[in-house]
Amino acid sequence: MRFLATLLLSATTLLLASCAHPRGDWKGHMTRSYTVRGQTYHPMSVDQALDYREVGTASWYNESKWLGLKRGTTSLGEKVMPWHKIAAHKTLPLPAVVKVTNLDNGKSVKCRVNDRGPFIAGRIIDLSPRAAKAIGFYDQGLTTVEVEVLSVGDGKFKRKRRKKWFFGIF
Repeated sequence: MRFLATLLLSATTLLLASCAHPRGDWKGHMTRSYTVRGQTYHPMSVDQALDYREVGTASWYNESKWLGLKRGTTSLGEKVMPWHKIAAHKTLPLPAVVKVTNLDNGKSVKCRVNDRGPFIAGRIIDLSPRAAKAIGFYDQGLTTVEVEVLSVGDGKFKRKRRKKWFFGIF
C-alpha cells in the first residue's frame, strides 16, 4: 500500500511539473558561444541585446513529436507545451522577451526566447505554433516581421530595454 501511495505521489508530481510555465530554473542569461552544423555562433551581450531591433523573415517550428504526445525541450532545458508563446533566435542571450510584429497585418505578440535557431539562411526568428497563429502567419509558414527585445534574463537578473528620449519623443 505504501508503495502505491509513493508511486501515485510521484506520478502526480511529474504530471504537475510537466504542465508548468516555460520558465525553468534558469538563473541569469546564457551568452556562451555554440556550434551547429560546423558554424559557430557568438551570442550578443546583454547590453547589445537590449538595443536589438531587426526586420526579417520569421518562420514557425514545432518541437513536439509523435502526434504531439512527446514534448520537446528548449536550449535552456525547458519543456515545450502547446500553449507556450516561445521563440528561437541564433544570437540573443537566453532567456529574452521579444515583441514580434507581423509587418503584413500589424499584429504583434510577446514571446519568450528560450531556444536556438532558425538555422536556415535568411530567417531571423522561429516562433512556436501558438505565437505564429497569434500574429496570423501559421498557414503561410513564413512572414516578414520586426523583432524588438523587451527584456533579457529572469527574476533578479532581468534587465529591461531602456527608453531613449530624443527631443521629448521616444
